[in-house]
Formats: sequence, structure tokens, C-alpha cells
Amino acid sequence: MTEAVTPPSPFDPPSLPPGKPGDAAPVVTAQDIRDGAAVALVVGVAGVLLGLLWAWLAPRAQYVSNGQAVFLRSTESEARIGADGTFFLLATGLGVLSAIAVFLWRRTGGVPLVVGLGVGSVFAALVGWRLGLWLGPSSDLAASALKAGKGVPFEAPLQLLAHGVLLAWPMVAVALHLGLTALWSPREPEPVPEWVAAGPPPPLHADEVGPQPSS
Repeated sequence: MTEAVTPPSPFDPPSLPPGKPGDAAPVVTAQDIRDGAAVALVVGVAGVLLGLLWAWLAPRAQYVSNGQAVFLRSTESEARIGADGTFFLLATGLGVLSAIAVFLWRRTGGVPLVVGLGVGSVFAALVGWRLGLWLGPSSDLAASALKAGKGVPFEAPLQLLAHGVLLAWPMVAVALHLGLTALWSPREPEPVPEWVAAGPPPPLHADEVGPQPSS
């Protein structure tokens, strides 16, 4: 005796084909890696600009010598804290600019771009810090006091008291780039399931319907 086969109903939920997950893993290509490396290189070189601006705009504390020791000319001066604030503001501004520039260059985003932006920003902050110290007044206070003379004020070397400001550039750049990518990056169209693309099933004929139970 042949077992009756019930035809599928158009109201039954579709069954997904095996081996096809809903979301495919993103594929990182060699071009993506090259783009990330280029971002890291360009942003890292931009640290030179940070160092130049910091050495130029940072307020300077002044020391004075009595012939035996070196003292701050004004103990109430906020120039040393102002140097940290200037570095923070400059790094934050450059972080915003670098994030916008990378987003406009590659709107699709991607992991290599974010990694390159983060690595390049950390390197740029370090370059700007060390370059600013090198361009500023000498860190040899004894030689500077001897050159200036007794009782003559001279500029103190640049210092970064709060080293946490070195993270301002990478944190701002990465966070802003991720936000821009999430809001305005182009979206890929979602794949249409096969059961939707195939359309509704054909109507059943009378001879395809199994025998109806008698009342």
C-alpha cells in the first residue's frame, strides 16, 4: 500500500538550505591590507605637524637662577599644565581630521582601515611628543641658567606631565571613524532567499489532492 504524500502548503515557513549561514564572514583582501598600511603610514607622518604646532603654540614656563640653584620664576604659573592642554587640543583636532579624511577616502570602512588608523595615530602622537621636546628649549637647565646669567629668566623645556594625552589622537580618530562608517557607509543589499526569488508555488490541481475523508 502506497503511503499518501501531503503536498507542501504555501503557508508553511520556508526551510533554509543546509550549509548556508545567514551572515557571511567579511573577506579581507590584499587591497584592504595595503589601504590599512597606507593609512598607518600617512597618519604616522602627520605626527610631525603635531610636534611643530605644539612647539610653536604651547605656553612656556620660565626659570631663574640665583647662581646656585634654578627656580620657577612664578610658582603660580599654569604654563606647564597649559603645555599638556595644548597638546591635547592639537591631538584631538588632528584625530578628527584624520578620521574624516580616511572615511572620505574609503567610505566602505573595514578592519584594516581601523587598525591602520589606530596604529598610525599612536605613532603620530609619539612622534609629535618627541619632536616637540626636541624643538623646544634645551632640557639642560644648568647650561641654560649659565648661559642666561644670574637673575635672568629663561624658558623652561617643554614637558608632558600627563602622558595620558598621548591617547587623545588614536581614541578620537578610531571612535569618530567607526561612528561615521556606521552612519554613512554604503550598505550592501541583503540577499533574497531562494524561496522568495522563486515566487509562490503553483496551484494544486484536483488530481494532485489526496482523497478527502468521508463524513
